[in-house]
Amino acid sequence: MRLAKYLANQGAASRRKSEVLISQGRVTVNGSTVSEQGFKIDPQKDRVEVDGKLLMPEAKVYILLNKPSGYLSSVSDPWGRPVVVDLIKDSNRRIYPVGRLDFDTEGLLLLSNDGEFANLIIHPRHQIDKKYEALVTGRVSKDTISKLKKGIVLEDGITAPAQARILGYEPEKTLVEIIIHEGKKRQIKRMLACVGHPVEKLKRTGIAFLTLEGLSVGQYRYLTSEEVVKLKAAALNY
Repeated sequence: MRLAKYLANQGAASRRKSEVLISQGRVTVNGSTVSEQGFKIDPQKDRVEVDGKLLMPEAKVYILLNKPSGYLSSVSDPWGRPVVVDLIKDSNRRIYPVGRLDFDTEGLLLLSNDGEFANLIIHPRHQIDKKYEALVTGRVSKDTISKLKKGIVLEDGITAPAQARILGYEPEKTLVEIIIHEGKKRQIKRMLACVGHPVEKLKRTGIAFLTLEGLSVGQYRYLTSEEVVKLKAAALNY
C-alpha cells in the first residue's frame, strides 16, 4: 500500500495532507525517514511513525445515517452550515461520508473511515444499487418511466439503464421510485427534470440490501460485521 494512502486510512491526515507530511520528512518507516511519494509499505509488518509517534491501526467504523434535509454531506463547511458528521455523537473517529446526498435530500447515507470500503460502494463499476423515492411535479406517464429505464441523455453523457416505477399519485404530483448504480452529480434530479418532471422532494431509501428500517430522520446505527462483509462481497462480485 502507498504510504500516503496508509496515513490517510489510519486517520493521520487527509490524503493530500499525508503527502505534505511525507515531503516534509515527518514520516519514518522502520526508523528511516521517507520522502518519496510513491513509497509502498506492508501495513502488517512495517512500523510507521509521524513526528515520532507510532501509528496504531485504527478500528474501522461503518455507520448508516438517515440524513435530514438541511445538512451537507461533508465533514466541515466554511460558511458554517450543518454537516452530517455533526449528527454522529458517539464516535471519536475521523469519519467521512461515503458518497453524498444533496443539502436538501434526505435518506440513507453511509459514513466510514475505511477508504477502500467507500470506493467499493461509490464506484459505478461495482454496480451497487442506490434506491430513491422522488416526489415530482406533474403526472408521470408509463412512457416516461420507459425513458428512465432506457437511459437519459445528460450534458455529461447518457445515464445507464435504471429501474423505475410509479409508487403513487397526488394532486399534480407523482411519487416515483428509481434505482441506479451510477453516481453522476445530482443525477436523479437531472434525469427527472429532463423528462419534464422537476423533483420537489428526494429521499434515498436503500443502498444494496440496506434500508432505513427502524431509523427516524436524523438517527443512525452502526453496521454489523456481517453487513460490511456482505456489502464488500456484493461489490467485488462485479
